[in-house]
Amino acid sequence: MAKYLWTGLLLLLLACTGRRVETLVIKGSDTEVNAVLQLAERYMELDSAVSISITGGGSGVGIAALLNGKIDLANSSRELNSHELQYAEQHGLRIVPHVLAADALVIITHPSVGLDSLDMTQLAGLFAGDVTDWQALGARPGPVSLYGRQSNSGTFMYFRDKVLGRDFSPTLKQMNGTAQIIEAVRNDPGAIGYVGLGYATEPDGSPRAGIRVLGIVPAGQTAAVSPLHRDNLTQGNYPPCAPSTSSASAKPGAASAPSSISNNRPKVAASLRQTGICRWKKERL
Repeated sequence: MAKYLWTGLLLLLLACTGRRVETLVIKGSDTEVNAVLQLAERYMELDSAVSISITGGGSGVGIAALLNGKIDLANSSRELNSHELQYAEQHGLRIVPHVLAADALVIITHPSVGLDSLDMTQLAGLFAGDVTDWQALGARPGPVSLYGRQSNSGTFMYFRDKVLGRDFSPTLKQMNGTAQIIEAVRNDPGAIGYVGLGYATEPDGSPRAGIRVLGIVPAGQTAAVSPLHRDNLTQGNYPPCAPSTSSASAKPGAASAPSSISNNRPKVAASLRQTGICRWKKERL
């Protein structure tokens, strides 16, 4: 799967404007930043004439910057909404989205909560505010503290629409970035949050200190699926995976990646193993 992510992004880098790109500016989803940074670093090793600038800020921030002509590519964990598509049409812009892969969204708690897994109904109940004390789920008694991203985040919208199917609890603490969610959960004994897998694990794939990564029981099943087992990601068994999309404001041409790039695919795949990327399936939940 990594080779498709690599090839897809490279085709955008090579041809998103129909000409040779000297400086490319990419902005958007925080959950995609780590993976795209690694891809960009590999590309610049192969072509020193190209400079690539990558920042996060959230999917909505990236899409707005693309629509206003401030950047070349917008990374997003969601599709463009109807208002954004209408704006593009009114301003003569043709936005071309490319779903490159999927980002595994993992559920993390403070270790003292004492849970190892949740099913999808329990997960939705927690973040919608139906469950307010951990004791209701057989865990250590105490209030549930919810942490997530701000509403301009594509991950926020994906989690709300695909996992909850309704609005978040008003008690959700909306953090500026994923790293802030990690730190908040570490310091709150009743905490639960959702983050991209790459933020929750060390380079060897183990969970970061001070948090617990929960297994998720998919709808209609009885056994929990752990995102820490890579086969569950590559085979599409782990349910909460948001689309990782790069959008350009002009239709890419037919350029192909040079052989030097294709020959480096194994090196690139190795560098992406801990970024939380998994195989994309259109209907995962």
